[in-house]
Amino acid sequence: MPGTPPISLWPDPDAIGTLTDLYELTMMAGYAAEGMAETPATFELFVRKLPANRSYLVFAGLEQAIDGLLSMRFGDEQVAWLRKHPTFQHVDPSWFDRLRSLRFTGDVWAAPEGSVVFPNEPLVRVEAPLEQAQWIETFLINACAYPTMVASKASRIIHVAGGRSVVEFGARRGHGPMAPLLAARSAYLAGFSGTSHVEAARRLGIPAIGTMAHSWIQSFEDELASFRAFGRHFGAQSTMLVDTYDTLEGVRRAASIEPAVAGVRLDSGDLLALSREARSILDAHDRPRTRIFASGDLDEWAIDRLVRAGAPIDAFGVGTELITSRDAPSLAMVYKIVAYDGTGRLKLSPDKVSIPLAKQVFRSRDGQGRFAGDRVTRFDEPAEGEPLLIPVLRGGELVDPLPGLDAIRSRCADQIASLPDALLTLDAQGDYPVDFSSSLTDEADRIAHRLRTGPAGPAD
Repeated sequence: MPGTPPISLWPDPDAIGTLTDLYELTMMAGYAAEGMAETPATFELFVRKLPANRSYLVFAGLEQAIDGLLSMRFGDEQVAWLRKHPTFQHVDPSWFDRLRSLRFTGDVWAAPEGSVVFPNEPLVRVEAPLEQAQWIETFLINACAYPTMVASKASRIIHVAGGRSVVEFGARRGHGPMAPLLAARSAYLAGFSGTSHVEAARRLGIPAIGTMAHSWIQSFEDELASFRAFGRHFGAQSTMLVDTYDTLEGVRRAASIEPAVAGVRLDSGDLLALSREARSILDAHDRPRTRIFASGDLDEWAIDRLVRAGAPIDAFGVGTELITSRDAPSLAMVYKIVAYDGTGRLKLSPDKVSIPLAKQVFRSRDGQGRFAGDRVTRFDEPAEGEPLLIPVLRGGELVDPLPGLDAIRSRCADQIASLPDALLTLDAQGDYPVDFSSSLTDEADRIAHRLRTGPAGPAD
């Protein structure tokens, strides 16, 4: 009996309406039944707290999030599946018919991609009919959280690399086949030089960079023959992986190739000692331009140690530690309602308090042009500084074309350069000030008092 075909988990790009949690749909059905579906609501996306050893985040993923909002809809098969789900057995059949034509028609403001951001300030503000604003919650968090996590990790790596090139090598360690695309994009916008992932390079215009695997070398009778063959086929730009057998002997063999190879790659062992010896061998063979490329479970801490020790390494490859952000593999990113029909809404759960009303963020600078602090205000409240949130969608349509990846990359570099030095340390000793205007905090206090005392006032 032939096996069943594999089940694809890739969504139909024209039917991503069910890329959400079930409770989003049950709430949507409930809103419709209660006559609330079309009531205007405001939701905001933000991060409650920073991961350990982080003092800032680099916001990423907005382009893919907006692309999803522009194309969110339900396909016929999805609607048919929902009709049969036991959760919806008592739902008015007309609700399923409405799903077929449902589109996101709301307004979106957001921080530009590549921006440095901090906890509790809105990164995205959504104003839409309640059912639409609820519908997109899971997708929006998912689209922004992982790219932001990777871009933030990548920016730390770039900072300690001290101008040396860093390449994203994480595809085989990513959590599923979609992660490498997102990670390559996030790493590049944060300053990485390129990626080993071919489809990410093709789609996004990122430089594709690669060397060879140990299997290439092991497939030949000897290491030198493998190097010579590789050089014949791929020219003087080849980088030879030299640690399959004996690392320093591998460097000597790579140094003997004519014409001179572009680089040698160290992928294991004591990278500081090996890089110094490799540089001596290459220089002794009159190979001053042959670069040393290092990889092998590197993260920002390891790279920082190598750079501070003066390792003669020209470029780094970072894979597992970047694509998984192993030391901080998740973000406390949330999406909360802050206004319903023009009235503020808040949450009073312990350690999960939210601030009501639609907001704007104003960022000020000191006399040296460094970021000095952020002030969160009502969206229509003036304040000093540069407003962070800009309109992206209006009525479900793009306000302006989204910036290209190179423009986002440039913005990110400028943003990191504007951070106070204390925020750039790996152990994150800095504390960036973010405060809220009295109009917001007073409204929060007023609503909290009403919720705690009830409509009849305090009990006797």
